Amino acid sequence: MEVSEETGGRTLVEVISDKYSPDNFPYCRGPGKGVVILSSPQSSPVKDRLNLPSVLVLEGCGITEAGDESEVATFCAHVVELDLSHNQLREWSEVSKILANIPNLDFLNLSMNPLSGSNLEPSAAEAFSGLRRLVLNNTRVSWDVVHTITREIPELQELFLSLNEYDSVALSPVPCPSLRLLHITDNQLQDWSEVRKLGMMYSGLRSLILANNSLNSILEPQDSLCRLFPNLKSINLHNSGLSGWEDIEKLNMFPQLREVRLMGIPLLQPYTTTERRSLIVARLPAVAVLNGSVVTDGEREDAERFFVRYYQDSPEDELPQRYHSLVSRYGRLAPLAEIDLRPQCSVLVNMRYGEQVEQLTLRLEQTVAELKKQLRPVVQLPPNRMRVFYIDQQLGYALAPQELKYGARALHSYSMRDGDEILVMPKSQ
Repeated sequence: MEVSEETGGRTLVEVISDKYSPDNFPYCRGPGKGVVILSSPQSSPVKDRLNLPSVLVLEGCGITEAGDESEVATFCAHVVELDLSHNQLREWSEVSKILANIPNLDFLNLSMNPLSGSNLEPSAAEAFSGLRRLVLNNTRVSWDVVHTITREIPELQELFLSLNEYDSVALSPVPCPSLRLLHITDNQLQDWSEVRKLGMMYSGLRSLILANNSLNSILEPQDSLCRLFPNLKSINLHNSGLSGWEDIEKLNMFPQLREVRLMGIPLLQPYTTTERRSLIVARLPAVAVLNGSVVTDGEREDAERFFVRYYQDSPEDELPQRYHSLVSRYGRLAPLAEIDLRPQCSVLVNMRYGEQVEQLTLRLEQTVAELKKQLRPVVQLPPNRMRVFYIDQQLGYALAPQELKYGARALHSYSMRDGDEILVMPKSQ
């Protein structure tokens, strides 16, 4: 295995030559499968042809530098996606050399590379200009580097900045209105004053993933929230520190918001799963998807009615504003009747034997054979000398009585109800 003489690591070209050699990566025919490089550049480590796909996954290969730039250009001219995560790239200058020679690159993943100690010069950042999706998770890159990159990418749409230990956000003098998705989970953003800066820089955001931060509240006047994130359609606040319903209600101020994820927050801990979902759905009338599940019209109405019943006995000064608007729609609602859905265990029936009529309680789990044993002291007949019939009281004698012939059959299978009749007759000789 060849290594870089200067760093002890490997170059991008060396890794490509090794991983995508014909022995390790057979060429798959068909559209979109890859490109065959028939001849290698002079002095290239590649002696035979390489089978290079347009999506290169070079994760965890020990890459420390680009290698010969002309070789990068030859091998990667057709590449549109490049995964360099979990490598050992420490200098932005090396990353810039790679990008400068991949003109069609759309997606770049640099996660888990130790780039935090390196500065990125604006001239080197120009190589990022063609990207549309950039992943910088767990690189500890500074906001200055992030801003230097985003200034040079006119069509950047997706940016991933998770696990970078940010406890604050630095404003950029140059906004990035093209950004549609920002994934900034697992940082330490507690104050809304920091989160609001994201809206100031990325006004075109449609999806904001803030899960696993410690955001404690949304301290923003309602009239300015709509201007802060005017295009936001989806927000993820899983495992944040929100503890007040007023924070949830403020999400209504985002004019385009349709999807919300809210799990693992302190506010919801005292409630059951059903109560949590109903109380959130009722408070967010425009949200169509909650925690990944579509909110149907029927579910919304049930949630709103639950909301009214939940609060209607609360003191006037504790009633949420949403309560008043829902009462104007549904009025005050009677409490729901408590229905016992447990299966019936026994029935009270009328037992008739000749002129003798008695009320008996029958256990529905017992069998016909057990019923006959129960009847023996009542009718003074041995079980093998009696015939037992069941009469549905609702049908009366419109149908012939049903004889209970099978000793192993359970009584509940006959759908007996209170008031039904059991007819006992002796067997003829």
